[in-house]
Amino acid sequence: MLRLNKVKKEYKGFQLDCTLEVQEGCVTGLIGKNGAGKSTTFKAILGLISTDGGSIEIFGRPVSEMGIQDREDIGVVMSDSGFSGYLMVCDLIPILKSMYRNFQEEEFRRQCEKFRIPMDKKIKEFSTGMKRKLQVLAAITHEAKLLILDEPTSGLDVVARDKLLDMLRAYMEQEGRAILISSHISGDLEGICDDIYMIDEGKIVLYEETDVLLDSYGILKVTQEQYEGLDQEHILRSKKEEFGYSCMTDQRQFYQENYPQITVEKGNIDELIMMMVRGE
Repeated sequence: MLRLNKVKKEYKGFQLDCTLEVQEGCVTGLIGKNGAGKSTTFKAILGLISTDGGSIEIFGRPVSEMGIQDREDIGVVMSDSGFSGYLMVCDLIPILKSMYRNFQEEEFRRQCEKFRIPMDKKIKEFSTGMKRKLQVLAAITHEAKLLILDEPTSGLDVVARDKLLDMLRAYMEQEGRAILISSHISGDLEGICDDIYMIDEGKIVLYEETDVLLDSYGILKVTQEQYEGLDQEHILRSKKEEFGYSCMTDQRQFYQENYPQITVEKGNIDELIMMMVRGE
């Protein structure tokens, strides 16, 4: 569905060099700290910025060869953009109908009611969470095959976030669809993504299936003496701590079985990001 091969973009003090793939039927997560390159990657995919090298393919063809109908098959939510604040949702509906041949007006209205999005109130008066809900609804209600979602749950409370993720799961129940999603809320990605890329300073530093990441990766907490006696073969990153070392591994069970005296924690995505960024 989507393939980036050595896509490069250079700014002063920052260089993107990104290779990733989103396969049909999969929800792929892109994680990393602020400024790591997530939004730059999304903008490159959508042609919002020019690139300095590499290639981008969507639906099996170069982005430069995509026509209007191809672009209608993409649903987009960007973290730093949205609809004009002077529009009301009732004004937005005819615009969406003219933009997308497969816009589902009835479903859009139903979801607006479900999420308590008013039809006759200016968007500039919406809360941050309401604006984000509206963006997501517009992205998924025109039969898009690929969703590009940059921080779609930002600004939402726990209940609204859960409903939105359920909506994305329902979207993926149909064949021939895929999602690329970024989020700073690790629980969102753990619950919906099939695989995850981690980006840092513009480069992909880790790729793994989510189940493997959660089942096999872990954090070891060891003293200086224990660290010196560890088999280092499966240690991906280490970080000096007051008590000794924290170590990231992709073979948690190996250390649980062979080093019963040390502390082995499962580790969540936030901790893995921290170790990949700050560890050595």
